[in-house]
Formats: sequence, C-alpha cells, structure tokens
Amino acid sequence: MISGRPDINQVLSQMRDMRSQVQPPTTPVSNIAKFGGEVEGAQPVARADFAEMLKTAVDNVNGLQKESSQLAQSYERGDEGVDLPQVMIGLQKSSVSFEAMTQVRNKLVDAYEKIMNMPI
Repeated sequence: MISGRPDINQVLSQMRDMRSQVQPPTTPVSNIAKFGGEVEGAQPVARADFAEMLKTAVDNVNGLQKESSQLAQSYERGDEGVDLPQVMIGLQKSSVSFEAMTQVRNKLVDAYEKIMNMPI
C-alpha cells in the first residue's frame, strides 16, 4: 500500500457514517410483518438506490474538482479573498476525494469480476 493514501475500508466506513447522519433511522416493517406482527400506520422503508448513491458520490467529487479549479484560477488572477492555503486545501480535498472514488471503483470492479467467475 502506498503511504499517504486512505485505506478503502476507512473511506467506506466514513461514507456509511455520513449516510447514517443524513438519513433518519427507520424500523424495517418487513421484518415485523415476517414474524406475524402488524404495525398500525406503518409505511414501507425506503431502500437506498445504489445507482443514485453512486451518482451522488461522483457528482460530489466533480463539484469538489470544479470548486478547487475555480479557487486556483481566482488565486492566479490575484482576486482578493483567495489565499494560497485555501487553494491548497481545496486542491487536496479534490485529490483525496478523487482517489477515494477511484479505489471504490476498483473494489466494485473486483467484486463484479469475482461474482462473474463464480460457478453456477
């Protein structure tokens, strides 16, 4: 492993933590019904759409890259209110998020290949 790069499991754990902070906790109604229980007025639990989550993550990385690029251009033009540490932090955020996305992609491709090679 190359030093200075985040471990994919740490990145995934952080992503799960952020998702749990954004989404309110829900009670799985399907499990209650499975065991013969009924919940009055219960609504089915909304499941996270993997494609939508992946698109949101890619959009976030793209947004960070655009923001860091704009900061760098503003600094190069000499705009007031944009200092070098701010630009460097933006560029590092962009770089780390892109690297994390690349690692997630690699893990997904690896998992896909393993599934495709499974005997039927």
